Amino acid sequence: MRDRYAMITVDTEALPKRASDDHVNRLIWGRFPKGTAGVAEMCKIGDEFGAKHVFFTDLCGAYSRLGELKEVVRWLDEQGQDVQLHTHPEYLPDSFWKEHGLSNRPQYMNQYTEQARAEFVFKHFAGLMSEVTGKPVLAHRAGSFRWNADTIRALKAVGIPLSFNNSVCAMHNNQCIYSKPTNNPFVWSNGVIEVPMTEKRILGKVGKPEWWARLTYPESSYFRFRPWWGQLLLNTLSGNPSFAVFLLHSWSLLFWDENGLGEYRDDSRLEGYRKLLARLTKDYDVITTAEFLDLKARGKIGVPDTVDLSLAELQAEPDNKIQKKA
Repeated sequence: MRDRYAMITVDTEALPKRASDDHVNRLIWGRFPKGTAGVAEMCKIGDEFGAKHVFFTDLCGAYSRLGELKEVVRWLDEQGQDVQLHTHPEYLPDSFWKEHGLSNRPQYMNQYTEQARAEFVFKHFAGLMSEVTGKPVLAHRAGSFRWNADTIRALKAVGIPLSFNNSVCAMHNNQCIYSKPTNNPFVWSNGVIEVPMTEKRILGKVGKPEWWARLTYPESSYFRFRPWWGQLLLNTLSGNPSFAVFLLHSWSLLFWDENGLGEYRDDSRLEGYRKLLARLTKDYDVITTAEFLDLKARGKIGVPDTVDLSLAELQAEPDNKIQKKA
């Protein structure tokens, strides 16, 4: 073991605006008439290098296709991948909330004012996943990194020990209230362990604000931040942090057409991903959430800092300002 660890996290989702139809097939499986580039291809490439992915899987965004989404969870688990919880509850239909006797507002998780609402979302969808895998959910990442203190408290209440939500990029995008500017894991004051998104501070030119770049593959205009890892990772990882979290999406090996819809063009992004993993696995041990918890328990990954959860408390604001933040 090299005491250098990387986690490859994949937000596995089929959001409505990214495909015209057949969302799960196109945006998760990546199946198109000319070729396929989706989660199965990611798994195959990872297996070439002994690397398992953490698939943060959303059952909300394409709720009308819940059966197909459960099949994704089942298949990934059978492949030995790490399947964890991702939530985009803002896409759930009004009928879902009505069925469970709840209001459909607030829509976004960073606007939640009641811990109980977040607890319900986590219990419901983690329960659906565990019914398929037979395993407890160990980690959660909020859709678009939209979270606040109540969602972290809710994780503690439902027994999910890991949060993958800390992102300074998201804070600058007004998708969350607070994020600690660090790439190292830390613990919230309520005991939930935070595994931050790996990001780098980029100083702006004179008169321009700073910004933060995420460790993603591939470069994506979706985040509006150009990547910082290109020169570093495709050459060498030595000298980089001893712990890193990559962000991919189930559609990361696809391209986007003129309408902003995912499409398969060729295998170039698959080959680029293969080259990245070849470099990554030379210098890093790629680990899962269960392995992270084991390494922490054995002192191989340190979590020395405790952060006061009240820093992420939602403050009362005028409705128009809250809507703007969404």
